[in-house]
Amino acid sequence: MARRTADNADEGNKRATVKEVAARAGVSTATVSRVLGGTYPVAAATRIRVQRALTELDYVVNANARALGNATSNTVAFIVNDVTGPFFAHIAQGVEQQATAEGRLCLVCTTHSAPDRELAVINLMREQRAEAVILVGGAVRTPQYTEHMVKLARSLDAEGSRLVLCGRPSLGPGIPETVVQYDNEGGAFAMTSYLLSLGHERIALLGVEPTTTATERVAGYRRALDSRGLPFDPDLVIPGHYDRESGYETTHELLAKGTEFTAVFAVTDMIAAGVLKALRKAGIRVPQDVSVVGYDDIPLATDLLPELTTVHVPHEELGRAAVRLALNRDTTPVQHLTMGTHVVVRDSAGPPGTWRPGATQ
Repeated sequence: MARRTADNADEGNKRATVKEVAARAGVSTATVSRVLGGTYPVAAATRIRVQRALTELDYVVNANARALGNATSNTVAFIVNDVTGPFFAHIAQGVEQQATAEGRLCLVCTTHSAPDRELAVINLMREQRAEAVILVGGAVRTPQYTEHMVKLARSLDAEGSRLVLCGRPSLGPGIPETVVQYDNEGGAFAMTSYLLSLGHERIALLGVEPTTTATERVAGYRRALDSRGLPFDPDLVIPGHYDRESGYETTHELLAKGTEFTAVFAVTDMIAAGVLKALRKAGIRVPQDVSVVGYDDIPLATDLLPELTTVHVPHEELGRAAVRLALNRDTTPVQHLTMGTHVVVRDSAGPPGTWRPGATQ
């Protein structure tokens, strides 16, 4: 699995030292050692500075592992924001199944949506010589974050490993990466178009986070409105988080403001669960008064009352494909794969009713 180019090899001979990392972070070498060791308390702000310096200087801790050249540890690393979310859990199941089938162990790490922690975990997996490092779910893309990720992708490739983006877009052309996506924007377009076909024109989009996932879903929502010649109303796009509590709170706020809407498109099924609870408490019937739809098609969707109309995402297939492509990249030249999504029609959406904000409080 020799993948190091001549340029990469030259860079490998110029790896940063602990002293250089300390100088970049403005701390002592002892502090850097404490952060690397993880056995001695270090202030959070100091730890972040050191981790950032490690990333910027492309520092790899394990000298013994470096001496092994491109040898890997026959492990696959699965890095996710939160393992408790059903969306992530089902992708993780696919990753674990395929890793086992390929004779590899699977390591699971969480980042809690912190970009610095994500970068630090990727570096840790480099030290552990993971054969593939799989990042799952959307990310908050900034120029600095993208620059760091590109650097890490190239470093992993030079060391015989692979960066895998699962459910998030490519870093750009020419980057050594494996990308396994689903038609995120297309799914949002199809769902919005379905609601429009029922007669809805005032569709609230709830739970929009500043991530690549939400950005693509907003794009699909806007494209569907454009296709019908309908204006985009920013007052109908409501920020939030991908959980039940956020769905409940944002729906309550939407009702309190008196914003006119006839349907709610929740960015995730977990948000939709909170929406249904808030509407039920307000005495608003679904779908007779307000239609509610979601995105992801997690098992919970069929347990809700009414059963949730949603966009199906092939979770386990995404996880399996991410591992399969990354581990067999020498014989599988196509390393960018996009899987389809589709609308699953159940009971939570129908034609617009006669209810309007203020009619029921």
